[in-house]
Amino acid sequence: MQIWVDADACPNVIKEILFRAAERRRIVTTLVANHLIRIPASPYLKALQVPRGFDVADNEIAAKVEIGDLVITADVPLAADVIERGGFALNPRGEFYTQDNIREHLTMRNFMDGLRSSGVETGGPATLNQADRQAFANRLDQFLARHA
Repeated sequence: MQIWVDADACPNVIKEILFRAAERRRIVTTLVANHLIRIPASPYLKALQVPRGFDVADNEIAAKVEIGDLVITADVPLAADVIERGGFALNPRGEFYTQDNIREHLTMRNFMDGLRSSGVETGGPATLNQADRQAFANRLDQFLARHA
């Protein structure tokens, strides 16, 4: 099992949690982004820089993910691809995307996208808070205890 991180928009505090988990569990963790990502020196941490462009990092992750891999992403279409390929998808707020909830997430994403394209100001997601960070760390630990 590997961990893949959609690193372009992943908060630094979540990356730090992932760095510690990769070391502790000895799991290869690859951060994929279209810009240079600095990572600590470790045999378990890798950075993969992809060309700039719409969904290039997402497409790279989707192409490389294998059954049982974990992907950290807030991108709902990427999460749907990961689930379809037999992987697991966890967002930075500690919520797993699953076969049972991915359609609902896709519907809501498309609805909000439609509102934005019609000129409605929807605002962005709330700032990641301490409870979100704790939920992410807890879910990650629980997952790794079962699957790593």
